[in-house]
Amino acid sequence: MTSIPFDIVGFDLDGTLLDTSGDLAAAVNYAIAIDGRPPFGVDAIRPFVGKGAKVMLERALVASGGYDDALLAKLLPVLLDYYEQNLAVHSVPYPGLLAAMDALERAGAKLAICTNKAERFTIPLLHQIGLSDRFASVVGGDTLGVSKPDPAPIHEMIARAGGGRAIFLGDTINDIAGARNARIPSIAVSFGFLDGPVQELQADAVIHHFDELTPLLQNWPR
Repeated sequence: MTSIPFDIVGFDLDGTLLDTSGDLAAAVNYAIAIDGRPPFGVDAIRPFVGKGAKVMLERALVASGGYDDALLAKLLPVLLDYYEQNLAVHSVPYPGLLAAMDALERAGAKLAICTNKAERFTIPLLHQIGLSDRFASVVGGDTLGVSKPDPAPIHEMIARAGGGRAIFLGDTINDIAGARNARIPSIAVSFGFLDGPVQELQADAVIHHFDELTPLLQNWPR
């Protein structure tokens, strides 16, 4: 196995490591049904994801007729409680992820996560999916009180994983801007919860499948 020029490969969670759209859609639909609104299909929910549960719910409410602050305040706890009880009903790793993780570990890299998802969801989800022991560090959106694109969570992810040269993968502007702000290179995944063309994220590279990740890193300019 050819080595890679990074000590740590960091990942966003939703839309990067895991396709969580099915469970997020179920939680959104459960919440908005209380207000008598029809459910969204999973594909329709994907563009709502990526900036946290509150924004996801706001986008769903706007798309289904609008909202006021009182309705948002009423439905957000309902969404979060439902989601906490149904984290991994439909969520799965993206194709090729597990093989890519194995290859990166054989190449000597540590794996880490920096997500804007709160720890109360992140840690149990990783446990239920069976991946919790694969990561040297996991930093959530509430771990430090700030979230991506602030660079602090990515710096914390790197520090908790033991330090060294790192690269970060994500699917939203928060991920790529967060890496840029942390002054580390980034890779955008085209299969995530994109709300526009992947090229607009201006990552240092793009992958369309996890099969591409290890060869890309092995050939990364040193």
